[in-house]
Amino acid sequence: MAHEEKKLKLYSYWRSSCSCRIRIALNLKGSFFSILSFLHLLLTTFGYRLLSVAGLEYQYIPVNLLKGEQFSPEFQKLNPIGYVPVLVDGDIVISDSFAIFMYLEEKYPQHPLLPSDLQKKALNFQAANIVCSSIQPLQNLAVLKYIEEKASPDEKIPWAKRHIEKGFEALEKLLKDHAGIYATGDEVFMADLFLAPQVHAGIKRFNVDMAKFPLLSRLNEAYSELPHFQNAMPENQPDSPSAWGTC
Repeated sequence: MAHEEKKLKLYSYWRSSCSCRIRIALNLKGSFFSILSFLHLLLTTFGYRLLSVAGLEYQYIPVNLLKGEQFSPEFQKLNPIGYVPVLVDGDIVISDSFAIFMYLEEKYPQHPLLPSDLQKKALNFQAANIVCSSIQPLQNLAVLKYIEEKASPDEKIPWAKRHIEKGFEALEKLLKDHAGIYATGDEVFMADLFLAPQVHAGIKRFNVDMAKFPLLSRLNEAYSELPHFQNAMPENQPDSPSAWGTC
């Protein structure tokens, strides 16, 4: 019982890209990341795929946004604005994916997700902020519902695609001279954790034509080979419905 009380708790929604960022971070912050990454590379070389990951242990607590569970008195005590994710670590309650990421980065220094180089660190902050400030808020459930009510249901997808593609264009320009295997070089850092869920949502939810974004398309392929990323994707969450069309 004491172990259960000390375990991290993540309040999450399966399709939330903000929650997905933190699910990836929790996976990566496990002590055995480097060993598993090497093992995954070795196995995939010979045609096998590693599906499990060894990250930080946490309790997944689903919050159904479509049913309005984020507005319940219990959840509002955790986050008055009613957004996921929320991380609970003992007596510490943190909402907002950016704040949670920074908390995990400082508390769990294993496998740093911010580079030591100051310029590269700033680049990661820029890329992450394009996603979490200039793309995701304009395609979230509350905004799309408002557009549906005030304009037309037919306007939701075009609205989202317009802002996603604008952000993707900016990211392509920002990262073109810095990307390696991943967004800011040959190691996984913060920018990748913010990019992967957003690109996934762009493709799966909003039918964005990724042919227009060759760099992001290449990064998306790289992320598809990382079990720590794929384990965190929406379709692999316990509260995910059986098909995208039911949400």
